[in-house]
Amino acid sequence: MSVQEYLDKHLLSRKLEDAVNAAVRAKTSDPVLFISNHMRKAVQSVITKVKARQILDSRGIPTVEVDLYTNKGMFRASVPSGNSTGMYEAVELRDGDKGVYLGNGVAKAVKNINDKISEALVGMDPTLQSQIDQAMIDLDKTEKKGELGANAILAVSIAACRAGAAEKEVPLYKHIADLSGKTNPTLPVPAFTVISGGKHAGSNLAIQEIMVLPIGASKFEEALRMGTETYHHLKAVITEKSGAHNCNVGEDGGYAPNISSFREALDLVKEAISRTGYNDKIKIALDVAATNFCIGKRYDLDFQSPQKSGQNFKSAEDMIELYKELCSEYPIVSIEDPFDKEDWEHIKYISNLGICQIVGDDLLMSNAKRIEKAITESACNALLLKVNQVGTVTEVIDVVKQAKEAHWGVVTSHRCGETTDSFIADLSVGLASGVIKSGAPCRGERLEKYNQLLRIEEELGEHAVYAGEDWRQ
Repeated sequence: MSVQEYLDKHLLSRKLEDAVNAAVRAKTSDPVLFISNHMRKAVQSVITKVKARQILDSRGIPTVEVDLYTNKGMFRASVPSGNSTGMYEAVELRDGDKGVYLGNGVAKAVKNINDKISEALVGMDPTLQSQIDQAMIDLDKTEKKGELGANAILAVSIAACRAGAAEKEVPLYKHIADLSGKTNPTLPVPAFTVISGGKHAGSNLAIQEIMVLPIGASKFEEALRMGTETYHHLKAVITEKSGAHNCNVGEDGGYAPNISSFREALDLVKEAISRTGYNDKIKIALDVAATNFCIGKRYDLDFQSPQKSGQNFKSAEDMIELYKELCSEYPIVSIEDPFDKEDWEHIKYISNLGICQIVGDDLLMSNAKRIEKAITESACNALLLKVNQVGTVTEVIDVVKQAKEAHWGVVTSHRCGETTDSFIADLSVGLASGVIKSGAPCRGERLEKYNQLLRIEEELGEHAVYAGEDWRQ
């Protein structure tokens, strides 16, 4: 075949001419680079390979990382994992071999990606997110993704989402907004964990997290500064009251002082906020995670103290009175999981009191059916969104739409076992979730999300919108 025949067969002469004309119009100083990029853009992107591996999360526990290749580049994603998994969430596939990583290996999930998912997705257009996700759901054939593993499917779904954004030449948050039909990307209010307790720390505090929300900031950069300054002032407050040894941190970076009283912990936080001078601009949120200390129908507030456990039981009615008192004494605007995950009666009751936002985490597990039940019964008024409980980007978008249509708040959340993947930062902006919960302004895997939000705000420039006082809309 001659050169001319080759050019004619692949219509290269016309394509080259178009590229040269474009370079001339652009008055480019580097025509070779310009023409190369122009030709590259003219080729439709398709998935060419998906390669997975086992890596470690922030707790030293295995998780899944994926490299998804198109003919235009490689796109990486890794997935987080929680301390516990519920029966209503998508199934995280673990190997179960106690002799390897204490049974927590993910070699099976990795093999499913390399042997099955890759073959199914090769040749697909990465911009068609819903088709990619549906192909994996169809391949799995189970309701909760138990065959391939939600950890395998989600890692590929996120990597494909990044590839789709690159093909469209838009930022990831913009691509997510497009997929969801959103036209108002919004920087979320960060919910910084400042005190850790419950199963996230080794202290005596039953409640799992106390967070600060800088809703009075004018932009995300200012909110990050407010939260960080509060965090550092809190360290000084704790040190003054009980010594530096009480400034160890929990799994998500919050301080874990050896205290057991809700009020004692809240007083520490209130004092730290006071020292910043921001007072009215910073509010408080609680993650009670009450399921962890519910025994029967009573709540053991000393479950973290073996020598005291069983001596400080509270009924659901006692807990309601406690929450009412705390909300009147402190600037609390949100309480997550105030009761056991199956105690619909009392969650509905406290939600209808209107004392603050009531967030469903263990109650909902980001499960569409549980969300629908909660909406129907008015059982809570906000969703804690954990992407790994859902399993695909498309389904994540769907449950957020479900919550938003019910006029709920949405809190995009990290997990206890995190990686340095910053996907949820872009997700929170693209879906305008209002709040992002990514731990303390401490530890690299937590800060990566907050730092990515800084970059996004910088990129948006004068068009950047911070949720601020409108954090629930």
